[in-house]
Amino acid sequence: MSALPDLTELQQFDTPTICNAIELFEVRPRTAGYMQREIAACFPELPPMVGYAATATFRSSAPPAADIDPGVSARLISSFAELPGPAIVVFQDLDDPPAGATFGDGMCLTYKTFGAVGLITSGAARDIDNVRLLDFPCFSHGIMCGHGYCHFEETGIPVEVGGLTIRPGDLLHGDCNGVVTIPREIAAAVPYACAEYLKYEAIVLDPLREGRANLEHHQETIREMLARLVELKRELKTMIAPSEMDS
Repeated sequence: MSALPDLTELQQFDTPTICNAIELFEVRPRTAGYMQREIAACFPELPPMVGYAATATFRSSAPPAADIDPGVSARLISSFAELPGPAIVVFQDLDDPPAGATFGDGMCLTYKTFGAVGLITSGAARDIDNVRLLDFPCFSHGIMCGHGYCHFEETGIPVEVGGLTIRPGDLLHGDCNGVVTIPREIAAAVPYACAEYLKYEAIVLDPLREGRANLEHHQETIREMLARLVELKRELKTMIAPSEMDS
């Protein structure tokens, strides 16, 4: 499954459904691939965010060293064009705890103008009311009013955010439930897996919603759903080349 995924299709599903679909491919442990709960949506009312990671490290506890590269910010924006789709900017805050906010409305407006569709940081956010007006999904480890001595240190490198290593170009999906990485080797098939999963899940949930299930029938629907999911897993394995599954 080497084709690029349809990001519009991926955006139709919430992040927990994306997680459920990824599990069906059995390409990684069920406890892997999603950020820990401290990375939360600043604007949980916004629809899902889907895009490719553009990474950078950040620090605000002290002024930048004299030899710090002043071109990091421009290179981060330039890297958007190297991605196979829209960028999601991912910052690792090197200060622990954060000494200042990673982003505000000016930074978010800049990134959105240059084509990014969201931002994730292990640090703090600020200018929340102004950023909300941009309809620009952001995820952070809290809110802080000051930005300290904010500066970037490196870009285009692996970063650690929410317990995950995020590499440039990683495919990310995030909403009010959190952020997950989608393995590139299965990404094009994930929308199909999501739709099928929801169809089989409805075998159990629809009778409950309609108030017409008794316990015996409920157990029967669970068994039917699980059997259908076993069949779906087999089908999905045929959609991935063996070399991709082993990579």
